[in-house]
Amino acid sequence: MIQVPRGTQDILPGESYKWQYIEKKLHEIAKNYNYEEIRTPMFESTDLFVRAVGGSTDIVNKEMYTFLDKGDRSLTLRPEGTAPVVRSYIENKMQHNVEQPVKLFYVAPMFRYERKQKGRYRQFVQFGVEAIGVEDPLIDVEILSMLMHIYQSFGLKNLKLVINSIGDMESRNEYNKALVEHFSPRIGEFCSDCQSRIHTNPMRILDCKKDRDHELVKNAPRMYDYLNDESKNYFETVKAKLDDLNIAYAVDYNLVRGLDYYTHTAFELMSNADGFGAITTLCGGGRYNGLLEMMDGPDKTGIGFALSIERLILALEAEGIDIPNEKGLDLYVCTMTDEARDLAGTLLHKLRNRGISADMDYENRKLKAQMKDADRKNARYTIVLGEDEIQNQSADLKNMQTGETKKLSFEEMISTMEEI
Repeated sequence: MIQVPRGTQDILPGESYKWQYIEKKLHEIAKNYNYEEIRTPMFESTDLFVRAVGGSTDIVNKEMYTFLDKGDRSLTLRPEGTAPVVRSYIENKMQHNVEQPVKLFYVAPMFRYERKQKGRYRQFVQFGVEAIGVEDPLIDVEILSMLMHIYQSFGLKNLKLVINSIGDMESRNEYNKALVEHFSPRIGEFCSDCQSRIHTNPMRILDCKKDRDHELVKNAPRMYDYLNDESKNYFETVKAKLDDLNIAYAVDYNLVRGLDYYTHTAFELMSNADGFGAITTLCGGGRYNGLLEMMDGPDKTGIGFALSIERLILALEAEGIDIPNEKGLDLYVCTMTDEARDLAGTLLHKLRNRGISADMDYENRKLKAQMKDADRKNARYTIVLGEDEIQNQSADLKNMQTGETKKLSFEEMISTMEEI
């Protein structure tokens, strides 16, 4: 039997309502912050991710789904959302838009070849936002405020926001020199990836999952001590405004994030809920100055974050928060004869065209079984069609919650359901 590919999942009707509810709320919150939806292709030129994400990252080296098309062009299934959005910003010359920053959001599947873990899949869905075109600490704070608003709107309480500053490129260069000096004498004690990173991106050693408990990682120089005045002032402004808004946070000087394009503010949101799992990260993001120029774009800057809907659902489950199931029919039509079944099909057609959700039995079951089916489908109202109803061209409309009935002609039935 052919089965679902490893690391993927079928989202069945008993679960899909959760996704619909979450995505609807995410769209509403994005609109409140004046972010507009963007949809980019599911695959892009491989070079886009190599240049934007970074050749030394695990995503590029280990996790991308890359293939040659029939024209021998190297393409990659989208592993993250920022690079495609930035590519679109540049290609469509959005830097000339009257309103800056350009505020964009997306809800899209991503693809990474990684070991399946609880809440992590090889195909997963991300909601992400990007504010591109302006460098201002207030935009950073808006992004962080929006991030907390999203999770708290679902009722989550066991949350921990962690922030850091990676500084500008000048600060990063000084810090990388200090890290090389710190790690080089004992780099042989680290994994092979870290031994390569010391020559390409030393900051990534701090982000290594294998060596995170090594004493040199714990005692590594602090990024904050290498920030120049401009970077330090930027970070202090972000923290002060978060304090003004009563948004709680912790500073983690080892937080560097996994992508090469981050500068200044970097952040992650964790779940502290019991039973959530060993990997506590819910969401991450940061500011990316220089990324657009790296991709042959204008001298513009941006900031954004991305969250996994799969892990959001996992966090809700860990805190015992139920997602409301809004499914249910407006009307269920029960039938007792073949003629009634034919009439029911016509009536359903008219009801559905008026925006009324309606259904009937297609298995020719007994009336009692049909009423049970109406209950299972959470029908608000039911009618029963038999010989008398066909002859009189009317039926009793029954409220399934109160048990009240009202005799109506079929035309009255349609208008009454519209009013309800």
